[in-house]
Amino acid sequence: MESIATNRKARHEYHILQTIETGIVLTGTEVKSLRLGRANLKDSYARIEKGEVYLFGLHISPYEQGNRFNPDPLRTRKLLLHSHEIHRLSSKVEETGLTLIPLKMYFVKGKAKVELALAKGKKAYDKRKSIAEREARREIEREFKERQERHERHRE
Repeated sequence: MESIATNRKARHEYHILQTIETGIVLTGTEVKSLRLGRANLKDSYARIEKGEVYLFGLHISPYEQGNRFNPDPLRTRKLLLHSHEIHRLSSKVEETGLTLIPLKMYFVKGKAKVELALAKGKKAYDKRKSIAEREARREIEREFKERQERHERHRE
């Protein structure tokens, strides 16, 4: 699995409830640009329209040798899912107010894939709580590492 891009803020902004791997419809120059790692998932999201899933806000930089064949970097792109998966996702999105956000893009056997998450937005206090937990975990790890080093020095 060759990683292309990740949406690092997604896990900070949302509670991830479920993930699903999807294919994505691309042009040739977009694939070449992705192979160079020229994608940005920040501020992108997916929406279900007329029984199809589309990805909005994904930025794929134009391929330098692509000249006039380069499409719009921010164009809407279709995601490939089975109809039963689309139906299940649409019922969850409509009834509970969840959103679809891409977490990362990668290549599997030469095909570009998008990891799509069914997510619920975090409130401001949830974000602060997540930050506090992360910092507490870091502090514990730092303290443990220092004790380990003191113990090693003491043994010598």
